[in-house]
Amino acid sequence: MERVGLRTIAREWGRIGCLGFGGPPAHILLLRRLCVERRGWLRADEFEDGIAATNLLPGPASTQLAIFTAWRLRGAPGALVGGACFIAPGLVLILALSVLFLAGDPPAWVLGAAAGAGAAVPAVALQAAAALVPASLKRAGPGRAARARWAGYALAGGAAAVLTGPWLVLVLLGSGLTEIAVRRAGHRAVLPLLVGSVPAAGGLGALAWVAFKVGALSYGGGFVIIPLMQYDAVHRYHWMTDGQFLNAVALGQVTPGPVVQTVAVVGYAAAGIAGGLLAAAVAFMPSFLFVLFGAAHFDRLRADRRVQDFMTGAGPAVTGAIAGSAVPLGLALQYPWQAAVLALALLWLLAARRGTVSCLLGAGALGVLATLAGLPPG
Repeated sequence: MERVGLRTIAREWGRIGCLGFGGPPAHILLLRRLCVERRGWLRADEFEDGIAATNLLPGPASTQLAIFTAWRLRGAPGALVGGACFIAPGLVLILALSVLFLAGDPPAWVLGAAAGAGAAVPAVALQAAAALVPASLKRAGPGRAARARWAGYALAGGAAAVLTGPWLVLVLLGSGLTEIAVRRAGHRAVLPLLVGSVPAAGGLGALAWVAFKVGALSYGGGFVIIPLMQYDAVHRYHWMTDGQFLNAVALGQVTPGPVVQTVAVVGYAAAGIAGGLLAAAVAFMPSFLFVLFGAAHFDRLRADRRVQDFMTGAGPAVTGAIAGSAVPLGLALQYPWQAAVLALALLWLLAARRGTVSCLLGAGALGVLATLAGLPPG
């Protein structure tokens, strides 16, 4: 294998971090074009194996893939440099936008753009959930019993997102462990109790815990972090309002890089720039650790049926949770005109099947127009 310099990794992974609009599909495409098609650093099967392995891990899969591909080229130094350069551009941009959108007295057009983009977020959640259904159903298998369990896990995840707030993690873990138990009759699964010790007070400790849940205990893609964060950020610790949380989600969707960097907006609302950096560091740290200490064992991980069975159960619960998150996100809308923007977003994403970034930018533009027309919040 060609020895790739750290400067090259920094440049190329930083470029992907700048251009990676569109979430994980865009990141995977850019990484494949770089590592397999353009430079030939990795074989196609090596890259596909990396995708499969990182999809079995909790946390942001496309970020872990970026770290893993850099690790394959230069070991631990490559993983650290590549991962940091992949994350940094979007993180800097989202923190800068946080300063603008969460300012104490922002301009009226900023309030309008935020309200417009926020109105489209429930539609984005439904689109993200719908995109996960085919692969999740295929993993469940064709049997009636397997499909019934799939539906049960999805309903449990949806109900948890609507009703239980931070305890959604327990439902995701419980669904995965239940599937292991069903497929391994006679073996008892024990639900880890770690998630039960949630800090009751606010402050940096609570912020670090929320960020850790996002980075280490979320399964199935970036958008599942939304129901994980919303209860803590808005209702438990009161770091931000419902409207500001919608703005945070929208910012995470329209900026390049991993969606998980949305947690930096929550961190900024809780403790300024230092809080944003702390939240991002804690949320992304597990991804680096999983790759640095586990990449050599990814083949064994993929071959472990218990891991496969866990994801068979947790996957539909994640899908349901993402769909269910549309309910509290929709209830957070404050102005009548936002319902019309949401309806247009649903048509754009689910009927016309157009892109998320264009939807949110268009919704933000409609919000600016609404403000200029004298509608609230202007």
